[in-house]
Amino acid sequence: MDPLMLSVIMPVYNEEKTIRLILDKVLAVSLGQGASKELIIVDDCSADNTRKVIEEYTAQHAGARIKFFSHPANRGKGAALHTGIEHAEGNYIIFQDADLEYDPQEYNLLLNPVTDGFADVVYGSRFSGGKPHRILFFWHTIGNRILTTLSNMFTNLNLTDMETCYKLFRADILKSLLLKEKRFGFEPEVTAKIARVPGIRIYEVGISYYGRTYAEGKKINWKDGLRAIYCILKYNIFDKKIFK
Repeated sequence: MDPLMLSVIMPVYNEEKTIRLILDKVLAVSLGQGASKELIIVDDCSADNTRKVIEEYTAQHAGARIKFFSHPANRGKGAALHTGIEHAEGNYIIFQDADLEYDPQEYNLLLNPVTDGFADVVYGSRFSGGKPHRILFFWHTIGNRILTTLSNMFTNLNLTDMETCYKLFRADILKSLLLKEKRFGFEPEVTAKIARVPGIRIYEVGISYYGRTYAEGKKINWKDGLRAIYCILKYNIFDKKIFK
């Protein structure tokens, strides 16, 4: 059996304040079971100094397994994830936001059901378990739960956090999916399609969540919530093709 390698895909847009720290955190992670990791950074045409910081960082860490790609125009988070998925070489893939809302030290929590032989896909839930969770926006929480419930109604899953960033996939399955959404609609689309893969084993584990405010750089808003509803309906009812 090939050694386990985790591909960490990090979409980036205007994160010059946090990018160096999150890169340090990802590189510092030690994975269990002798697993290795690669980091794939995709800058979605940031308008600040993010790209410069990343280029300096990769030059300073030439010995690390880091791939850096940059979009010539802003295309959206989903498009950045598409780029990362295309270039991932690991057995498993996980998504990592470039802010500090999620803790890379918890990769092992998501890998455990995989290495124990139970899971093909693992979602990290911000709403289950006893991990730290910053108290912020009531209506965001309600919105997340509405979207998760609506998604569950069509997929027949019992997820508690469909919109979570931390999703870990078996790479061969994820790469086989026909994924179209270029922005935040990626989350409900990939959930709708992964749920219909024959024999798929999906698990969920509780994770920490260090949420940030809009003043601290949070980007998602109510318009993205409306798009998520549209994507739940579209990819569960009208556009049900799963594979490429």
